Amino acid sequence: MDWRTIPSLSALRAFEAMARLGGFSAAARELNVTHAAIAQHIRYLEDFLTVKLAFREGRGMRLTASGRALSKALKDGFQTIATGIQTLQEDRDQQPLRITLTPAFAENWLMPRLGEFWAAHPDIELSLNPSTKVIDLTSNGFDLAIRFGKGDWPDLQVERLVGAGFMIIGSPEMIKSLSSHNAEDLTSAPWLLERQYTEPELILKMQGLELGKSKITRFSSNSLVLAAARSGLGLAVQAESLAENDIKSGQLACVQRIHSENHGYYLVSAKTKPTVKLMTFVAWLKRSL
Repeated sequence: MDWRTIPSLSALRAFEAMARLGGFSAAARELNVTHAAIAQHIRYLEDFLTVKLAFREGRGMRLTASGRALSKALKDGFQTIATGIQTLQEDRDQQPLRITLTPAFAENWLMPRLGEFWAAHPDIELSLNPSTKVIDLTSNGFDLAIRFGKGDWPDLQVERLVGAGFMIIGSPEMIKSLSSHNAEDLTSAPWLLERQYTEPELILKMQGLELGKSKITRFSSNSLVLAAARSGLGLAVQAESLAENDIKSGQLACVQRIHSENHGYYLVSAKTKPTVKLMTFVAWLKRSL
């Protein structure tokens, strides 16, 4: 298609409204523009097409034969576009809600509560993609990301879901084996860290805990860090929201709480109108915190 042979879409839209409604004023009200803007669009079209499209008759406008032919073509064309968009929206509504999220949030916060969501919303299908990578939402077809960080993802809709208070945790047996909870004894203990996640060490440094000489075992995922901590293999730093279930069950205990102003879990989505399914899931997340 050679777009140079097609007039401005704004002008075509103005002409379609004028032809359908019978005058400049009605078209201007529908499109929320001025009477003069509609008139200018019609003059532009007539100059572009080198044909008269309408003439004034009383208080309205009457279409010429060329104007009637263009009006019909535009009506059919815009209806085809509207039908195509509606079909896409309906297809989107029938697809699962695609969510990418950190493995730690998925396993330790979402999975224990997911049965509650499905019981309340059995008609909403979820497709979950646990990943430590920051995935491009639009190009990969995701409706939502639940990310951990400072919320600094430009050109996206970002909303803080929950702040990140942190805890130094370990199994009850591991914690009992510590002589004290001062910096020297804590740094002499073995530590469990996620390989791709550097924030825990930065947070510990803020507390005066340097792990440079500590024995550190690094894991490929946060779920493995938690599993190793439950087994008494060392201490770990976790967001409170991820460790709360293990703390309540007694599998893990808290050595020290750390508050971070900058970090948290964020809801991240494209800057488009959210679907009803997405709004329902987000509302449930917020209520469940």
